Amino acid sequence: MSSAGLSDSLDSDTLERDREEDLFVHRSHFPALGVENRTYFNYGGQGVMCGVALDAINQNFRHIESLGCFSNAAGDWMVSEYNATKTAIAKEFQVSPTTITLTENTTVGCNIALWAVDWKQGDRLLLSDCEHPGIIAAAVQIQKRFGIEIDYFPLTNTRNASADGNDSETVVELLVQHLQPQTRMVMLSHICWNTGQVLPLKAIAKACHDQNVLVAVDAAQSVGVLPLNLADIAADFYAFTTHKWWCAPLGLGALYIRPEIFEVIEPVFVGWRGLTGKLPIPQWRQDGAKFEVASSTYALYESMRIAIAHANSWGTQLQRYQRICQLSKIVWEQLDALPHIDCIRQLPPESGLISFKVNQELIPSSSPSVIANKSHALIAKHLESEHQILIRALPDPDCLRASVHYLTSIADIERLISVFATIN
Repeated sequence: MSSAGLSDSLDSDTLERDREEDLFVHRSHFPALGVENRTYFNYGGQGVMCGVALDAINQNFRHIESLGCFSNAAGDWMVSEYNATKTAIAKEFQVSPTTITLTENTTVGCNIALWAVDWKQGDRLLLSDCEHPGIIAAAVQIQKRFGIEIDYFPLTNTRNASADGNDSETVVELLVQHLQPQTRMVMLSHICWNTGQVLPLKAIAKACHDQNVLVAVDAAQSVGVLPLNLADIAADFYAFTTHKWWCAPLGLGALYIRPEIFEVIEPVFVGWRGLTGKLPIPQWRQDGAKFEVASSTYALYESMRIAIAHANSWGTQLQRYQRICQLSKIVWEQLDALPHIDCIRQLPPESGLISFKVNQELIPSSSPSVIANKSHALIAKHLESEHQILIRALPDPDCLRASVHYLTSIADIERLISVFATIN
C-alpha cells in the first residue's frame, strides 16, 4: 500500500489534527525520532523523550545545586515538585492526588500491591497466564514466605476477545470460574504485554468485588494509551511506569490505590515519607504517601510533567488512542496479508501492541532473505543492526512485537512492512 493509500485509511472526521504534516512538526521535537533512517517500534519497552523534557533534567539538577543541596530552599522546591507531579498524574486519571503513590516503575507498584495484603497460609492469589515474569516471580516469593496458593486462569484462550464487545463477557466469566472462597486477590494486566489484548477491567473489578476479592493491575502498557478514569474502573491497585507510552524519563512510575482500602493494607517499603510525623512512631499516613519511602530523584519530576503536557498538546488522550488503534490496524492488516506472517491475535488491535510470528515453514528454502531461518530474537537484532528498525522479540509466545504509538508515522509503517514483504 502506498503512503497515500495508508494516509487515506486514517479517519479524518474523528482525528482532525491527525495528519502526517502535523505529525512531522510534532515529531521534530523528539531527537531520537530525528535519527536518519531509524524506525522506532519499541514504545512498549521504552518511549522516546522530547528535547524539552531532556533539557529539564540537566537544568533541575543544576537548580538544586544553585539553591544549595539539602538547604531549606531546595527542600521547599522538592516538595513543590512532588506535589505538582502527583497532581499532574491524578488529573490524567480523573482521581485525587492523595490516591497516587510515586514509585520508580511498574514492578515496584505491583510489588507494593502484592505485599501490602496481610496474607495467611491457605489464601489464594489468582493470576492470568499472560503476566510478566516479574509479577510471577513476586507471587512465588509470597507463596514461599506465607504459604499461599497461586492459581492461573487461561487468558490466552480468550486472546481474540474484544474489550467492549459481547465477547468481553467471556473473559470475565472465565476469571470468575477460577475464583475460590480463599482467593484474596486477582492480579492481571489491563493490556497484555505479550498479545496486546485489552481486558474489560471495569467489569472484572465489579465481579471480583462482588466476591470480596482485591484487584491489582499491571498497567505498564495501558497508561499513555487508553483514556482512563480510575475511579470509575474501581480497581484497587493500578501500577504503571511513565517511561513507556508517556515518553518520560526512566526511573519514574506511580501506583493508584483506591482510597477505600487504605486502612486495610500495610506499608511494604518503610520510610519517613509514609509517616504522619506524630508520636509515637509509626503513625501512617492514610493516602498514597503511606507506601513511599524517602528521597527520590526529584530532578526528573518536571521532565515527566513536560512529557505528559507535550502529548496533550497533540489532541486528547482519546484522540491519540484512536490514532494508535487506526495505525495499529493498518500494521496488523498489512502483516496479516503476508503469507509467511502469522499475527497472534486474529482481529484488529485495540492497543498499540501487535505481536506476530514469522512462519519459517512457508519461506522457500531457496529464499535469499537473511531473515529466513532465523529465530525471532535474531530477526530483531538483524532489523536493528542492518535496517535501524527497533522492534522487540518476546519469549512467550515466541514472536515479534511492534509497538505503535501516536508518534508513529506512515513512513515508519511502510519501512516495517517492506522488510517483511521481501522475506520471500
